[in-house]
Amino acid sequence: MNIQYLKYAVEVSKRKSISKAARNLYMGQPNLSRAIKELEDELGITIFERTSKGINPTPDGEEFLQYAKRILSQINEVEEIYKVGKKQKSQFSVCVPRAGYIAYAFAELSKNIDTSYPAEIFYKETNSMRTINNVLKGDYNLGIIRYQTTFEKYFQSMFLEKNLVAETITEFSYVLAMSDKHPLASKEAIKPEDLSEYIEIAHADPYVPSLPVIDVKKAEMSEHVDKRIYVFERASQYMLLDKVPNTFMWISPIPDEMLNDHGLIEKKCDFSQKKYKDVLIYREGYKLTTLDKMFIENVHKAKEGIH
Repeated sequence: MNIQYLKYAVEVSKRKSISKAARNLYMGQPNLSRAIKELEDELGITIFERTSKGINPTPDGEEFLQYAKRILSQINEVEEIYKVGKKQKSQFSVCVPRAGYIAYAFAELSKNIDTSYPAEIFYKETNSMRTINNVLKGDYNLGIIRYQTTFEKYFQSMFLEKNLVAETITEFSYVLAMSDKHPLASKEAIKPEDLSEYIEIAHADPYVPSLPVIDVKKAEMSEHVDKRIYVFERASQYMLLDKVPNTFMWISPIPDEMLNDHGLIEKKCDFSQKKYKDVLIYREGYKLTTLDKMFIENVHKAKEGIH
């Protein structure tokens, strides 16, 4: 199999267009089309299909492209290691939920990156579905996903089906986060109905495999609250909590240093009984790097440092 053809297929997948991929590869469109056709004939599958939104991979194509990306990544690693006179590049990539203690651990990792060597570090906050897909595709090496323990069987089934290693990091109940200026900040015992007057900051993209989003939202959202702002990005969530004192949010416990930085407080609520898990995932056969191990160690330290 021609390794160059793998690069061609990955570029077409990235651009969703033969013409755009050809321009990026500095080659003619007919030559690229012919190379893709030869690759498909050699494999005995159709890699791409034309749609109204451009060229997209078929199911067989998706599977092939996952392998192609991994092969090309490994080739790049070998070249980086053995090229004479070239310093080895530090690489790290992780997809995570929007969690303060994990961001804190990542910041600690970043302090220890050896700046005498080239480095490429990727940190992405997203939901469980995108994290799983990014790890399966090989776009990210590590993932941390969060789910309610009620949905354990759905996720465990997916881990087995997709050949993912899964290790539990922590199990917890959400705590209430709010500004230290919030009207409920000084209240000792908060009840569900106390929150009905205020605005909840909520994650905008919950996910459970094999379940409709509407059912997942019903399981996650309180019936006592009818005012919500859905936000995808964690820094904006914290800013809203700080700047709009009548908002609140359910979060995993975070280090005191982060609470102080944003003028927030945490309140444990007796009625918050749902249990959640944060689970580390990576592909079977993937060998953890030194940076991977440092990050995982920092995540555990950050978790243990939470009161």
